[in-house]
Amino acid sequence: MDVITLLKQLIEMKSETPDDGGILDFIAEYLPEYEAVRVDKKDVKNLFLYKKFGEGEHLCFAGHVDVVPAGEGWQSDPYCAVEDGLYIYGRGTQDMKSGVAAMVQTLKTTQYFNGTLSLLLTSDEEGDAKYGTVEVLKYLESSEMLPDAVIVAEPTCEKQFGDAMKVGRRGSINGVIEKRGKQGHAAYPEKAINPIHKVAQVLPNLAGVHLDSGDDFFSPSQFVITDIRAGMEVTNVTPGSLKMMFNVRNSTKTDAKSVEAFVHQYFKEMDYTLTLNQSAHPFMTDVNSNVVRTLDKAIAKVCKIEVKHSTAGGTSDARFIAPYGIDVVEFGVVNDRIHAPNERTSVKEVLRLYDVFCEVVRDY
Repeated sequence: MDVITLLKQLIEMKSETPDDGGILDFIAEYLPEYEAVRVDKKDVKNLFLYKKFGEGEHLCFAGHVDVVPAGEGWQSDPYCAVEDGLYIYGRGTQDMKSGVAAMVQTLKTTQYFNGTLSLLLTSDEEGDAKYGTVEVLKYLESSEMLPDAVIVAEPTCEKQFGDAMKVGRRGSINGVIEKRGKQGHAAYPEKAINPIHKVAQVLPNLAGVHLDSGDDFFSPSQFVITDIRAGMEVTNVTPGSLKMMFNVRNSTKTDAKSVEAFVHQYFKEMDYTLTLNQSAHPFMTDVNSNVVRTLDKAIAKVCKIEVKHSTAGGTSDARFIAPYGIDVVEFGVVNDRIHAPNERTSVKEVLRLYDVFCEVVRDY
C-alpha cells in the first residue's frame, strides 16, 4: 500500500470525535513491527507505537485520527475519498488524515534509524481533548518513555506546501465579565443602574486592544470581545445585569494575571465579577533544536523553498507536549479548507509530506 491508497482508506473510515472508526486497530495491524500500547479512557481511543532501532534519540510523530462532523454543502460523499487527478476530497483530508497517512507510511518504510521511532495518535483532538494525548503523555512519563522530540503533522502551510511550520503556539485565555446593575423601568432611568451604559463607557478601552507588543515569533496578544448580552429583548425594561465574553490568544508576554489586572483597571469602580480560564499556554521551541534544523533541511530539499517559522493560528495537541520539556514542532499540508465543506488536499502535497518525513528520519 502506498501513502495515497492509505490516505483514501483512512478517509473512508468515518471517525467523528471521539470515534476512531477502527483506524487505530487498523494502523496497529499495518505496523506489526512496532510495539503497540493502548491508553484508552472513557470513550476516547489512544494508540502509542514504538520501535527501538538504536541507542540515539527518541523521535515521535503525533496527531489525531478524529474529524469534525461533515456538515452540509458537500458536492460528494464526505466519507468517500474522491480523487479528480489533482485533489483528494473528503472529511479529514487536510485535518489531519493526510498527516496521519504520511507519518504511518514513513514508519512503515523505515529500515534504519539511530534511535527510537514512535507514533502517538488520539481520537479526541477535535473535542474536549481531556482523555487523549494528555493521557498518553502521563503514561509515557510514568514509563520513562517520553520522546526527545515530536513532530505533529497538523496542516500548517499557508499558500504553498512547505512555506510554514509551527515552532510554537499562542495560548488561549477565555474570560467572562458579569456587570451587575439595577433593573428598572426604562422611563425612570434615575431609579435604575443600567449596566449597558456603564460598560459602554469603558468598551473603547477594551475592544481589540493589544495587551503587549509581541515579538519576532508572536503576534501581540489582543483582547477580542466575542459576545455581549443583557436584558430581556424588550424596550421598556432597563436590564439588571450584563455578561461580556472575550478571548485572548496570548503570547509569552501576557498571562492570566496581567489580563485580570487589565480588566480591573477599567472595571474597578463597578460591581462586577471576572471568570478566567486558560485552555492553552503559549510555548516556543528553540529554532536551533535538532528537530527544527532537521525539518528545515528536509523541507528545503524536497520543496526547494525556505520554510517560515510561525506561531500563528489556533491550538493543537502540541500544547500538551511542550510542558514536558519536549521539543515539538508542527508541519503538514496547506490549511485552507479545514472543517469546511468539500475539504480537500492535493495528491502532490501528500506525496511531498511523506518525502519530507522520510528525509527527516534519514537525517535526524
